[in-house]
Amino acid sequence: MIKLIADLAGYDGIFNLFRYITFRTIAALVTALAIALVLGPRFIDMLRARQGKGQPIREDGPEWHLLTKRGTPTMGGLLILIALSISSLLWMDMRNGFVWTALLVTLGFGAIGFMDDYDKVTKQSHKGVSGKVRLGLEFLIAGLAVSYIASRTGFTLYLPFFKDFGLYLGLFYIAFAAFIITGFGNAVNLTDGLDGLATMPVVIAAAAFAIIAYLVGNIRFSDYLGIHHVPGSGELAVFCAALIGACLGFLWFNAPPAMVFMGDTGSLALGGALGTIAVVTNHELVLLVIGGLFVLETLSVIIQVVSFKTTGKRVFRMAPLHHHYEKKGWKEATVVIRFWIVAILLALIGLATLKLR
Repeated sequence: MIKLIADLAGYDGIFNLFRYITFRTIAALVTALAIALVLGPRFIDMLRARQGKGQPIREDGPEWHLLTKRGTPTMGGLLILIALSISSLLWMDMRNGFVWTALLVTLGFGAIGFMDDYDKVTKQSHKGVSGKVRLGLEFLIAGLAVSYIASRTGFTLYLPFFKDFGLYLGLFYIAFAAFIITGFGNAVNLTDGLDGLATMPVVIAAAAFAIIAYLVGNIRFSDYLGIHHVPGSGELAVFCAALIGACLGFLWFNAPPAMVFMGDTGSLALGGALGTIAVVTNHELVLLVIGGLFVLETLSVIIQVVSFKTTGKRVFRMAPLHHHYEKKGWKEATVVIRFWIVAILLALIGLATLKLR
C-alpha cells in the first residue's frame, strides 16, 4: 500500500526510498516484528481465555511434556499471519502477482490448519480434521497457485549446479510443484514439536530465499550467476522479510518455556509459504537442501512407519526425529539449538549452489 502511494505520488524526496526493494525489505521485517510484539500479550491472553485446557499433548510422547506443556494455548500461528499480512500489504508492490500468490497460499494453508486446531481444541483430541480432507484442500490450493505461477515462469524444473539448465516437464510440473508446496507445509508441521524448533529454521530458510528471490529477480545478478531470471520475483524478498519479522515476534513468546504454540495454523502456513517462494524462484530442488531439516524430520516419520508395518520394528525410539533425541536423553533446549545449527549449515550449503554452477 505504501509502495502504491509512492508510485502515485512520484518518487520525490523521501518517497524515493520506496522504489528500492532493499529498503522495503527491511521495513517489512521491522513492521511485522513490531506488530507481533505489540499484539502478542493480549492475543495470547485471549487464546488462553477461550481455549481453557489448551492444545492436547501427546500421551505417548516424552513424559515431561505432559507436565510442562499441558494448558499452553495453541493457534499462535494466527499472530504470525496477522503480522505477516499487514506488513506485506503495507510494503509490497500491490501490482505484483507473485506476492499475492504467496500470501494467499499462506493464508489458505493457515485456514486449513486453523480448522484442524479448532477441532482438536474443542474436542480435546489429537485427531482433528481428516488427513484426506486436509491433503485434498492443500493440493487444491497449491495446484491453483502453481497453475498461475507456471503460466508466467514456465513448466521447467531448473537444476542446481547447472547454469540456467532445466528439464521441461510440461503439465507434470504442476503436479510436482503442488507436491513441493503441500509437502513442505506438512514437513514444517511435523517439525513443530518443541518450543521454537520450527520457528527459527523457517526464519533461516526465509532469509536464504529472500536472497535467492532478490538475485533471481535481478537480471544482472541472475545473468552473472547463471540462474534463471524470473521478472518480478525480487518482490518476494519483501514477503520473506515480513515472514521473518512475524516469526521472530512470535518466537519472543514461543521461546522455552512457551507461552503459546503456533499449532497447525502456523506450521502449515509457514511451510506452504516456503514452498510457494521456491516454486516462483524456480529453486524447488534447492529448497530440499535449505529446508533439509524439515525433510529429515519427515523422512524419520516415513521410515518409522514403513519399518514398523513391514518388520514390526522401530528404527527410531520415537518419530519425528526430535523426539528420538529426547528419548535418548537430550534436553529440549539442546535438541532445539543443535537443530538450529543444522538448519543454518544447510541454508549455507543451499546458497552455495548459486555460485557452484
